[in-house]
Amino acid sequence: MNDSMMDANNAAVCSVEMTNMSPTSNNCVEMSPLPSIKDAGAEDQKELLMKKLEQCCVMFDFSDVISDIQAKDVKRATLNELIDFVSLSTGALTPDVYPKTIDVISLNLFRPLPPTDNQVYDVDENDPFLDASWPHLQLVYEFFLRVLESPEFKAPIAKQYVDQKFMLQLLELFRSEDPREREFLKTVLHRIYGKFLGLRLFIRRQFNNIFLTYVYENEEFAGLPELLEILGSIINGFAVPLKNEHKQFLVKVLIPLHKTRTLALYHAQLTYCVIQFLEKDSTLTSQVVHGILKYWPQTCSAKEVMFVGEIEEILDIIEPSQFSCIHRELFQQLSRCLASPHFQVAERTLYLWNNEYILGLIEEHSSTILPLIFSSLYQISKHHWNATIVALVYNVLKTFMEMNGQLFDKLTASYKAERQKEQKRLSEREDLWKKVDALCSRKKLSQINE
Repeated sequence: MNDSMMDANNAAVCSVEMTNMSPTSNNCVEMSPLPSIKDAGAEDQKELLMKKLEQCCVMFDFSDVISDIQAKDVKRATLNELIDFVSLSTGALTPDVYPKTIDVISLNLFRPLPPTDNQVYDVDENDPFLDASWPHLQLVYEFFLRVLESPEFKAPIAKQYVDQKFMLQLLELFRSEDPREREFLKTVLHRIYGKFLGLRLFIRRQFNNIFLTYVYENEEFAGLPELLEILGSIINGFAVPLKNEHKQFLVKVLIPLHKTRTLALYHAQLTYCVIQFLEKDSTLTSQVVHGILKYWPQTCSAKEVMFVGEIEEILDIIEPSQFSCIHRELFQQLSRCLASPHFQVAERTLYLWNNEYILGLIEEHSSTILPLIFSSLYQISKHHWNATIVALVYNVLKTFMEMNGQLFDKLTASYKAERQKEQKRLSEREDLWKKVDALCSRKKLSQINE
């Protein structure tokens, strides 16, 4: 770069209006664009980079679309330039750049979030909240990700700035109701967990705190699905045999998440985490199934459908030895689901018989399972209001007949005999009440005659 160009650059740098620019200033801010970093000499790039990072520490009110328009455009252009510079340049992340970079991240991202709507969020009926400042926040997140993913990024240097306090503030952002922000946060947390080994235990413990608070205090945390998705990847990386800490987390934290009224928001991610644990250690199957049975919904058919779906995923990977431990209690519950007046619950349960692996397990224990569910199946075949359910039940009964015809015939005869006895008891009871009624009538008549 020749002397005249350097003088012009220096003059431009000096012309930047940085006075009265505090990170939280609400006054009108004037901000002039700085020269491009890539056009500056190697000796000036570092100073120019620090000035641009300083510019990005200035905050604006993005809910007011007409204030500071020129300054916002300058900051937006600066963030875009920083993203490209970190991505394409070598030697950009020197040790003295780290604290100012974290300042940019902290000042822009760590902010008060709007109050949470206490109503249960319905994905199908509610439009997601969209933050007015998102176009600006997205650039900050992009910059943060490019820094974390840079080949020059050094976690040993960054760890004095990306510490536990920083992580607490980052995790708090998962409360944001803007799904775009939570998606970026998910990626950021993935990168941090992978690069900062010393923070892994702390992050997992904070997951514990968030989940337990959600279950036992208030069901208000928009980012629960994203945290569970991250957790699924973490569990996938656990070494076997699993530590007791991880087993306790499954039993004491993940399983109770089934009890909340907002389960539909994160059930897919929760099921994935549970399945990951069982694939790591099949001996946990009994605890998991009994835990799910403990929280089985009594009055919410939509949740019952989800529970049956999760049970199918568990049975799809269960080992035969583990199935022997849980099949009795499990099919007692499934028998109640078969008899449910809500056709979706009964239908989802009947679909279990379409799974070849599960059907093989049932056949192996048919002498125990068939007596548990035969009564429900027979009643449905005769009295259920939904024709589709009746057709599915006939298929299941046919399957059982082919599995163990002798037992099927025995149960059929026993069921009919029991029904006859029940009808006889009802008839005798009705006759008895008629006699009582007649006796009362005679007594009243006698009293009138007297």
